[in-house]
Amino acid sequence: MRAFTAAAFALANAAVPLFPSFIMLAPVQPPGISLLSPHVAAALLALVAVLGVIFAVRLVLPPRETSPTLVPLLAWLGAGMLAALLGFDPRAGLVFLAIFALGIVWHLGTLRYYCDRVVARTIVWSMLLTCTIASSAAIVMAVLRWPTAQYVIGHGRAVGTFVLPGELAGYLVVLLPFAYGVAVTTRSTALRGIAVCALAAGAIAMVLTFSRTGWIGLATAVAFLVAVRARRAGALAAGTIVAAGLTAVLLVFNVHHNPSENYTRISIWEAAFQIIDRFPLTGVGPFEFSHLYPVVRLPDGDATAFHAHSVYLTLLAETGIVGFAAAFWTWWRFGAELRRRIAQARPECALLAMAIAAGLAGTLVQGLIDTVSVVIFGLWLPTMALALSVARYGLMEAE
Repeated sequence: MRAFTAAAFALANAAVPLFPSFIMLAPVQPPGISLLSPHVAAALLALVAVLGVIFAVRLVLPPRETSPTLVPLLAWLGAGMLAALLGFDPRAGLVFLAIFALGIVWHLGTLRYYCDRVVARTIVWSMLLTCTIASSAAIVMAVLRWPTAQYVIGHGRAVGTFVLPGELAGYLVVLLPFAYGVAVTTRSTALRGIAVCALAAGAIAMVLTFSRTGWIGLATAVAFLVAVRARRAGALAAGTIVAAGLTAVLLVFNVHHNPSENYTRISIWEAAFQIIDRFPLTGVGPFEFSHLYPVVRLPDGDATAFHAHSVYLTLLAETGIVGFAAAFWTWWRFGAELRRRIAQARPECALLAMAIAAGLAGTLVQGLIDTVSVVIFGLWLPTMALALSVARYGLMEAE
């Protein structure tokens, strides 16, 4: 069972760069090019679901442990299910609600099994190896301009297996601070080596995404880590880092972007406000923003929109105040528990936990003006659990 548990975590981490392909299973036209066919995406989801069910059964067997984030997570899932039932098309968000439920199982499994030496080692190594491979693949594909359709749709930006450049950028906003934290805290030469490789490949891939929201998210993550480490002096340094990120974005504002896309978010945001105004309590249902958007879009707005180009507006539009409150409760509870554990942690454990938290903070800033599905459904919940586990156990069991 230890070997099975470790293998399941390895598979889950390796599959994260393929998660964006699950949009092929939704009743919408994909906004980019998926390297996986719908049948392969369905098979991958089925495999992950089977592992999730097995884990769910194991989690309810003794010895049972109460996770500090369990209740708010279940409230968040319940709010999504309520919104779906009361929404316009309950089937539209079924796949993503199922993936979110699997994310909760992944979160709880990490909290319970991370203290096992084999599992901890597998989680850390699989995350770093996957980051290195996924980033390297994205770089090679961008340089070779393959697949041609993806290169054209992405305007030459690095995409890899993520369907859209912003999804690759969101993935790296989480993984790069984690790789840095491992590199500076581990005592293992081999682990430091793969962490440095993940940092190098990920940094190059991040640049090649030309994702303005991704760059700002990563700058915020770095600024967050600097601020919490240096305190008073860190505030000035953090401000400088964010300013540098904004400057970089302004200097390459239209590089590898269609200039006509620069102001589409504004009209989509206004449409989102119209939806929120009409369905404030439980929203229109998960992944149902696109159903209502044509009704409320402005005359000069895009013909279609899959989400509100903001995590917060998307949550409000699709799950209403109930879902938004449940999401806020989850993040607040996670922050409070992480702060408590860091206060009791060894310095190296605290540093790595803060590095992971920095990546999460970066995604919250990126989420102000973008909605990255792979971050929401494949990274938030397991990474929260990883931060909590690392604060308590560090990397001792992974080396």
